[in-house]
Amino acid sequence: MRLIFIRHGDPDYDNDTLTEKGKREAALLAPRIAALQDIRGIYVSPFGRAQATAAPALALMGREAVTLPWLREFSYRIEDPVTGRKHVPWDLLPEYYTREPAFFDREKWYEAPLYKTNPEIGENAPLVMQGFDDLMASWGYERQRRAAYYHVNDSEKTLIRADVRPRYCHEDHPEDRDDTLLFFCHLGAELFLVGYLLGISPVLLWQGVYLAPTAVTVLNEERRHGNNAAFRIQVLGDVSHLTAGGEPVSYSGAFGPILQEPPMPK
Repeated sequence: MRLIFIRHGDPDYDNDTLTEKGKREAALLAPRIAALQDIRGIYVSPFGRAQATAAPALALMGREAVTLPWLREFSYRIEDPVTGRKHVPWDLLPEYYTREPAFFDREKWYEAPLYKTNPEIGENAPLVMQGFDDLMASWGYERQRRAAYYHVNDSEKTLIRADVRPRYCHEDHPEDRDDTLLFFCHLGAELFLVGYLLGISPVLLWQGVYLAPTAVTVLNEERRHGNNAAFRIQVLGDVSHLTAGGEPVSYSGAFGPILQEPPMPK
């Protein structure tokens, strides 16, 4: 299985929609998404900016998306202990977050002292993980407790035997699947789920990764041993559809200059 996450286009946060630039970005994204094969499920955040980003691609494909409440932005606000500003639960200064061990705990990061100041964080973080696991279970992927991999129930080979050797590179397996699930959501929500899939705290990704509006992130299933499957990033935050269309990359969510690549010569 393949999981593809897409951040919404350049946002008009005040009205929870897209700017004119964001609409151009969504239009350039649409044919890229419509060309994908084996899309089995399409899911979208309930927020307007994600819905508006998905709309051109859905129209081009003649498809509908399922709105998932837990796919909303994870934007429960905290008061920054350094600046005193109230903002989303990331964008923390490195001299603060690097000294708090709880932020690095992949299982209990949402119990960090700062996050406990807003009970919504502790209440909703488990709901996001459970919502995602329930969705994956509907496709036959059962999360293994306290582990960052899934057991896949889609063949008769459901048990790991002692005589089954681990898989090595470039070996074809009949169990491999190109089924794709597509998610239109948000920077914070997406990095939350990527961290969950990789088994690391999302705080590290929130602080260390920038995903531009309409950026595409791809994780592929690797079934290395029997029917145990883990996910691995192939693409993180690609915006080649913008570059090819001559549309500058938005810096919405960044705190410094970002790379603007010229279109590749034809």
